[in-house]
Amino acid sequence: MIVGILSDTHNESHNIQKALAIFEKNKPELLIFCGDATTIASLEWFCEFPMIYVFGNGDFLTGEIQAFLKAYNPLNFAGYAFEGELGGKFIGVTHGHLEEKLNEMLQSNRFDYVFTGHTHLRMDKRIGKTRVINPGSLGGLKKQSRSVAFLDLATDELSFEIIS
Repeated sequence: MIVGILSDTHNESHNIQKALAIFEKNKPELLIFCGDATTIASLEWFCEFPMIYVFGNGDFLTGEIQAFLKAYNPLNFAGYAFEGELGGKFIGVTHGHLEEKLNEMLQSNRFDYVFTGHTHLRMDKRIGKTRVINPGSLGGLKKQSRSVAFLDLATDELSFEIIS
């Protein structure tokens, strides 16, 4: 199973459109969106894909975001954190601004993968048995080039796609 991973779009429509073109080309089976879309309009671009969405510190309309995603696809998830099985792997997803939740996930040694955002920095590292992945950001404070990521859960292959 191949998943697309993105975070921190901050309503940057130009980069959102570029990311969407990359996702449409690569056709992931699911998107893991690590928060801070900031508006429903930003999420609307990605609704052709099933989605796990976690709220970030810039997502003030959490109830509206959750209702929108569920109305679009009842199998979509929207909440502050996700824990569950995906493609035979146990995953956790949290934006990263709730440091206690992120630290709990990382220290539990229960997860194969933890996906996070918030820092606007790409990351791929291991903490114990857990592979921690941050796809980087598409908007907001620019700490490095914009990016999204793809992960093949069957082969453990990760690739970052830089948005120019």
